[in-house]
Amino acid sequence: MEGSLSCHPYAAIAAQRLLPVLRNDDADEAVRHTTALLAAGCRVVELTTSTPGWPAAVARTAPLRDAHGRPALIGVGTVTTTEDAMTALDAGAAFLVSPYPAPEVRAVASECGAVFVEGGFTPGEIASAVRSAGAAKVFPAHVGGPQFIRSLKAVLPDALIIPTGGIRPGEVRDWLAAGAAAVGIGSGLPADPGELAAVFADLAGPCCDACADVPARTGAERRS
Repeated sequence: MEGSLSCHPYAAIAAQRLLPVLRNDDADEAVRHTTALLAAGCRVVELTTSTPGWPAAVARTAPLRDAHGRPALIGVGTVTTTEDAMTALDAGAAFLVSPYPAPEVRAVASECGAVFVEGGFTPGEIASAVRSAGAAKVFPAHVGGPQFIRSLKAVLPDALIIPTGGIRPGEVRDWLAAGAAAVGIGSGLPADPGELAAVFADLAGPCCDACADVPARTGAERRS
């Protein structure tokens, strides 16, 4: 039953409310970091193409489960080319993210039926991404601040907006209150396992009734 959970990435991201965006020195470090996040109760993680050997990291983490036994949803960010988009999907990526408008990636997502969170900064870019797929990454978010998100939500009330860039973990609730569905965080999360788990426990909720019914699993069960 647990293996059959097929939550849409949008629902899982919005429920988690904080999306870790990993830029690591190599694939092994990305796998270790992702595994620690999953053990802390995080389910959705964005790896990036700036990590050397990132396809291997995606392939190694995509089959994992989180602390509640739910299948991990591993996305790939900084995807701007057809080649990277196809490589990410072949490696098992659950969704793609670009930092700015990326027509080539949008075309791949449309052709493959893949989930794509397209980046933008101007209202026109963000509206175009939302019209295409219902969601947009706002980058670099710190330039506009939470008030910019409020302004965007006033004209795009149903959009799933994920501000990313220059946001500290302690500021997440300010962005959520402004209308962000979730907030991308690239650094600043605690290294201590207990403190990291507390961050996700404080923010996240189940994305559906099936997720709410899945009990927590032990570390040994998550690795099996």
